[in-house]
This record gives sequence, structure tokens and C-alpha cells, in this order.
Amino acid sequence: MKKDINKLILIFLGLTLTLGSCKKFGDTNIDPTRSANIDPAIQLSTVQLRFSGDLNVNERTSFLMTLPLVQQIAGSYSNRWGGIYFKNPGAMGALWNDSYPNDIVNIIDAVNRTNGVENKTNLNAMCRIMKVYVFDRLTDLYGDLPYSEAGLGVNAKFDKQQDVYDDFFKELSAASAQLNPSKDVVKGDLFYNGNIAAWKKFANSLHLRLAMRLVKVDPAKAQKEAQAAFDAGVFASNADICKLQHEDIRNPYEGAGQGNIKGNAVSASFFNGGAVPGRFTTVFIDQLRSTNDPRLKYMARYYIDNSASVPKDRTDITDQIVPLQGYVGVKPGSYIYDAPYLNAVTITLPGGTTVSATNNDEKVQLANFLLRFNAPFLHQTYAEVEFLLAEATVRFGATFGGSASAHYAKGLEAACKQLNLFPDGPSIPQSEIDQFIQANQLTPGREIELINNQMWVTLLLNGPEAYANWRRTGYPALTPAVGVSETGESTTIPRRFEYPYTEEEQNKANFDVALQRMGGVDSWNGRVWWDVAK
Repeated sequence: MKKDINKLILIFLGLTLTLGSCKKFGDTNIDPTRSANIDPAIQLSTVQLRFSGDLNVNERTSFLMTLPLVQQIAGSYSNRWGGIYFKNPGAMGALWNDSYPNDIVNIIDAVNRTNGVENKTNLNAMCRIMKVYVFDRLTDLYGDLPYSEAGLGVNAKFDKQQDVYDDFFKELSAASAQLNPSKDVVKGDLFYNGNIAAWKKFANSLHLRLAMRLVKVDPAKAQKEAQAAFDAGVFASNADICKLQHEDIRNPYEGAGQGNIKGNAVSASFFNGGAVPGRFTTVFIDQLRSTNDPRLKYMARYYIDNSASVPKDRTDITDQIVPLQGYVGVKPGSYIYDAPYLNAVTITLPGGTTVSATNNDEKVQLANFLLRFNAPFLHQTYAEVEFLLAEATVRFGATFGGSASAHYAKGLEAACKQLNLFPDGPSIPQSEIDQFIQANQLTPGREIELINNQMWVTLLLNGPEAYANWRRTGYPALTPAVGVSETGESTTIPRRFEYPYTEEEQNKANFDVALQRMGGVDSWNGRVWWDVAK
């Protein structure tokens, strides 16, 4: 993996100066410099690595916005945008402005140049799947967007999200069927190293995820597409998880020709600029504590707060603080210094060193193993798939390979065991997992709530997906963080990202058509197509 990433970085230097350079020329959906000589496999690798390695996007989209929006973290000043609801156009626009001239241009070009090429049918299928995946993160945050004409050298029209989703399902089904182990061997794939069977399962599992997005807006289509995805073959164990294993490198902001995308950018965002890392919220800790979740003692840790520290160098004081006060989180919408403000305590570390733990040290943090710069980014997990199948069974009936309770139990077990995929991550004893499952059975009438409360925990550090799943289900039942610390700019939890100003300026005619479909207002309190009010 390290060899593949390092080779990719060298080639990426040129890509940044060519395909990325279209940022400087008008509309960000236009590529005036597309080259026919770039290896499509390298374009696929580049898009894979940038997805979780681009600090500019992941810090703004996840750490500043979606992670606090879904109340998984709070406390840092940088969490105020999503946590207290202060509008930050730069944070909301970063994904759009970075994706279209880079990831979108690359992946569309790779798809187009491998279409119908006999010795690139598997590569073409993987690129098509990746194209759906990249576009889905965009459309689920913004709504309608340039899709059918994106990256083709025109001022692209905004496609309706419903039409985009229809094409997603067609593309995923076709790409999954196209994958063939007897055809071309794909090199440089950073997800599965060219494993065809694994890519099929990812395509189908992604298909299932997107099918369940529609449960409010079109239940019949949701059922049809979910069944098609399941029948085609989804993840069956933690060995199937789609992840990218990053290197132990602290990513800086990406600059032209630098290609600093090898480390986990979500992890880097917690420590960027010497900022206070976001703490677990009281809501998240209460969820773990109320269910006697065995992950609590592994995931939630106390550390001496040092703005110059990095995850593997932080001093762990959990064993000294927990007996004194248990696990103390930060209220959603609060800063770390807000109530309760805790008095300093003197503790003795192993070896006899005495230190003073201040208020900041006494607010519980994400464990080092979760935030290592070489932590994997989990794109889609087996646990998520089992929770989706559990919900599908509740909603649509027993045609998904087992009972809702059985799928739910498998999801709980898989979610606990996936922690050992992280460097220095724990292997939770099976006895603790079994006890957890036995104590948390599905309750009749509350199945959807319980399943998606657990999905929320499982999706920790995948902010955009956690935000999408919360909007489609309403769970967990979050209380808007209004007036807790400061008065923000919304009285409810915002439900989408507003379009960047650059799109209105450079693609105004098409932007205005999309704006009319939204009632003439581009508001973060509006809803994307599948997020209908219930």
C-alpha cells in the first residue's frame, strides 16, 4: 500500500498542475486542459486518495460542519460552524469547489476513456462505481447539482437529485454486472488492490445505502432497489469493508504541486493549527453509557491537553480521571470552557510523575487510535450494511436473508470488532460483545430508532454519511443546540449545504433554474429531494 501511495503522489504532482488548474479558468465544472495521456488507473487512485486525504475538504466538511451538526463532537472553536449554527460559506463550499475541478474531472475523464475498451472493462466498472460514490457525497449535501454535463467543457445544467439517483442505481447495477475476474487486472486500486469480488460487494452495498435514502420520499423504489442490491450480493463480514489505509503523515493543506494527501485528513483536522481537538458530546457519551456499550472505555479517553501534541504522543490520564468523575462530555453547542467548568485536579501518573489536570483535560476525547494519521478511513462497513438490512427487514419484510433482530445483532458485533482495524485499536473480548448484544435487543415499535442510534455510533468520523443517515431517519433524536453557548443563525439543525458563491457567479443561468426549484432561496434550512418532512 505504501509503495502504491508514494508512486501515486509523484504522478499526482502533474495532475494537480494540469487537471486541477481549471480552477483558474471560469466555471469549476469546465475542464479546458484535459489530457488524453493520463492513465485512468492513476486517475482512479487519485480520486480514492483525495476523498479522505484532502485536508481542505475534510476539515471543513467533517470537523467544522457535519461531525458537530450530528452532535458527535463539540468543544473546539472550529466546531461552532456546525455545532452552534454559524454560517461559514467557505466551509460549506469547500467540497464543491475542490471536487468539481479535481475529482469530478478526473473520474469522468477516466470513465469516458475506458468505455468500450476491451482490456479495461474492470477498470471502467471501478471508475463508474467511484463516480457514483464521489457524486453521492456531493448531492446528499447540496441537492440538485451538475451531473450529466459535468466535466464536459460546458456550463453544466443542474440535474434534479431524483434523476441523479435514478442514474446512480443504473450505474451501480451495470458496473457490478460488468466486473469479471477473467478480464483486466487493475493495478493501483487503493481500496481493494484490484479484487473483483470485493468491488462487486462494494457496488452492491453502496447500492443498498442509496436505496435506503429513499425510504421517506419513495418507499416502493427504496424497497425495489434495496432488494436488487441484496440479491446481487452485499458485504458479508468485516473482511469486506471498503476502507483506505492511510500513512502516518500529518497532512497540511494541499497546495499546487504538493500532493500532501497520504495521511488521514479527518484525523489531521482534529489537530490542525494547534486547535483544541473536538471532544465527545454528552449525547454521544450518554448513548454509549446507557446501553453499557463495551466500546466506551476504548473509544473515550482523557489526555493532557497540549496544542502541540499529535495522537500517538498524547499523555493518557484516563485511569486517573474516570474514577474521579466518570466520562464527562461537552454539551452540543458548547465550547470546552462552558459549564460544567471543572476545577483542576492533581493526579499521579505511572512512574510517580505528578501533573495537574485542568478543565480541558477533564473533558473526554476520541481515543488516540481513532485519530492516528495512519488510521483507515472507513468508506462503508459491514456493520452499516447489517444495520441497513435490519431496517429494510422492518420496513419491507423478511426478504433480506434473516430477521431484523439477527441482522441487528450482526451489526452490533461487527461494529465492535471493526475497532481492531485501526493501528493499536482494541480487540474487544467476545464475552463483552455477547453481553452487549444480549442486553440490547430490538424493542417492538422502536426498531428503526434503535437501529439508527447504533448506526450513528458506527458512522463516527464519517461525518457526511452520519449527517445523511440522521436526515433520512430522524435518529438519533437530536435537540437543536440553540442558545447553549452563543446564539447562532438557525433555530433548527440545518439540513443541507448552501451552494458556493462561485457557482452563482460563473454558472448563473443554470444556477437560477436550480434556485427556482428550491422556491427561490438557497438556504441551509431547506431540504434535499429525499429528505422530505414527515
